[in-house]
Amino acid sequence: AYAISPLPSQSQEFKTSMGQGQSTPAPPKAPPAQKVGIKSGKKICCCCPETKKARDECVVFKGEEDPDCVRLIEAHKACLRAEGFDVK
Repeated sequence: AYAISPLPSQSQEFKTSMGQGQSTPAPPKAPPAQKVGIKSGKKICCCCPETKKARDECVVFKGEEDPDCVRLIEAHKACLRAEGFDVK
């Protein structure tokens, strides 16, 4: 028969792993709010699917430095900006 010992609590693990007997783990941060486009109300991942697909395919097959891909990347950024996203 095997004896099952209880697992140490999270604070015990933290103290042991950090070597600081008086430290406590920081509280978890709240996830950042999802930004949505002004025009469509969609998240950035779901906006501009046509330019996103063309950009992704070009980068996969030609690399992002290819002049055609640079043009498609800029077109996708312009589309996202038009949706209201702050894209560099």
